[in-house]
Amino acid sequence: MNKLWCLSEISIFEEMSREEINEIDQPDTIHHYNWISKKTLVQTPDYTREGLYFVKEGKLRLYKLNDSGKQFTLGILTRGNIFGELNSFSFGTKRVYIETMESSLLCSMSEPQFEHLMINRPQLGLKFLKALSDRLKEREEQLEQLALHSLRKRVLHLLSTLSAKFGIIQDGYALIDLPLSHQEIANMLGASREAVSNLMSELSKEGIVKTSRLSVQLAVTILEENSILNTTN
Repeated sequence: MNKLWCLSEISIFEEMSREEINEIDQPDTIHHYNWISKKTLVQTPDYTREGLYFVKEGKLRLYKLNDSGKQFTLGILTRGNIFGELNSFSFGTKRVYIETMESSLLCSMSEPQFEHLMINRPQLGLKFLKALSDRLKEREEQLEQLALHSLRKRVLHLLSTLSAKFGIIQDGYALIDLPLSHQEIANMLGASREAVSNLMSELSKEGIVKTSRLSVQLAVTILEENSILNTTN
């Protein structure tokens, strides 16, 4: 598995030509890591990875623990997403837990390598800023939902967001391409499993969701109400 394959598949480099990618694909620029198995903690608040990390394959979840010890999801990283901390650039992932949701492959770049890249390819700096802006916007929306809305609205907002990112439309519903148990949904919202299970049962009776052991389908009408159907996969 060569570095050029990894670099060319990372979304932040998508506008670069193959010649430009070849130019920066020098020894010690992009590093490969082995596949990381599902449910592995890549980072904890006490252990922050230095450098930038690019998700080549898989999904990772960023979360914190509240005062009661319940998990609260800050975001989900998928193929092409970035996380990490440099002295000169931060993606806001310090002091959080990062855990693989499925087997995942990461590539990395050190701070000197990042600075060298920015000097030689300043246009990439704008793409990094756009990625950071999107991350902060998503986190702000999650925190607003947690602080201001009922559990019902928070669950529907979460399922709508996940459907927009990972949904597959079929028969009037968006099948969320993630393993979602009631406990997982509760972890994403800092809520109790019992409260989420009761609410999901109500939503199922209303025809808003369809559930099985580890999957959730959300009615397309809910996506239309949130005006995000056009971003659904």
